[in-house]
Formats: sequence, C-alpha cells, structure tokens
Amino acid sequence: MRKLIAAMNMTLDGFCDHTAMIADDEIHEHYNDLLRNSGTLIYGRITYQLMESYWPTVVKNPTGNKPMDDFAVLIDDIPKIVYSRTLKNVVWKNSTLKKEIVKEEIIALKRQAGKPIAVGSPSLIIALAQLDLIDEYQLSVQPTVLGGGLQLFKNIKNRIDLKLLKTKTFGCGAVTHYYEPTKK
Repeated sequence: MRKLIAAMNMTLDGFCDHTAMIADDEIHEHYNDLLRNSGTLIYGRITYQLMESYWPTVVKNPTGNKPMDDFAVLIDDIPKIVYSRTLKNVVWKNSTLKKEIVKEEIIALKRQAGKPIAVGSPSLIIALAQLDLIDEYQLSVQPTVLGGGLQLFKNIKNRIDLKLLKTKTFGCGAVTHYYEPTKK
C-alpha cells in the first residue's frame, strides 16, 4: 500500500504563505527528493494554479539554478490530481481534474502499486486528515513569525495525535518534522 504524505512549509506560528518562506538550494533539494520518491502529487485549485502558473515556464526557460531547475522538471513530470469544484479543466502536463474527494477513491489510489502519494495543499491536507487518510506528515517549519495568513490546521475538527519519527535541520534554520498519526 502506498503512503499518503502531507508535505507543507509553514511559518513558526503555523501560517502557509509561499512568499514568506526560504527557498534556498538546500530546501529545493529536499523537495526534489520528495518528488523523486513520490508517484503522484495531489493539489487543490489554489496551489495547483500557483504552481502551474510558474514551474512550466522554468522548464521552458531554466533559471541556471540547478536545484530550482531540477524541481521544475520533477514537478512538471509527476502525475498530478487536482481537486476543484470550480475549475473546468486542467492544462498542465500529467494533470487530472477531480470535482470532489471520495474517500474510497483515495483508498483505491493508495492500494495501487508504486511510490507514495504527496499532498501539498493546505485545504487538501485538512480534508484528507479529516478522512483519516494521511499516513505521514512532513511539516517544514521556517524560522519566520508571520503574524497572520492561512493557518494550516485552522479547520481541523477532530484531534489528531502524532508520533515524531525524525527531524531534518537545514542551514537556513528551517526544520522538517516527520510525524505519523498514532492509531486510536
């Protein structure tokens, strides 16, 4: 069974805002490894549109920064599932549009052979956590206090207890915490 991994950058005070994050070479390499070791990427509309508006242009016109250019190719090539009730279609390479999250479909996807599934949208992380479908959380905490914005866990309705598996520290001061849900 494939693992469903929730991967997210967040500030020390729990906000998700890509413009407030450090995206140095070491951080890009970390996410390159995540993508290399994933077979599918799941996004919601907002994150999909944010990524789709930028990374394909880097594939066509590389920046010259190897980790960033590698990330662009990896994210361009990976199969992507986009959940949106408002999008009519998706045009980014290897993308499939789904209108709603169906727990049984996600379970069937997890049962397929292959590499883990990564989810990288705050709204999808919450929705899949509420359905008890996430097998691992990889939360990268950036050394920034933002004071406001989109809180990752704001809409969690039921308590989720986690077991710390390991941490990874970056030179910029970010720390990725790897957790698995404890079974109730």
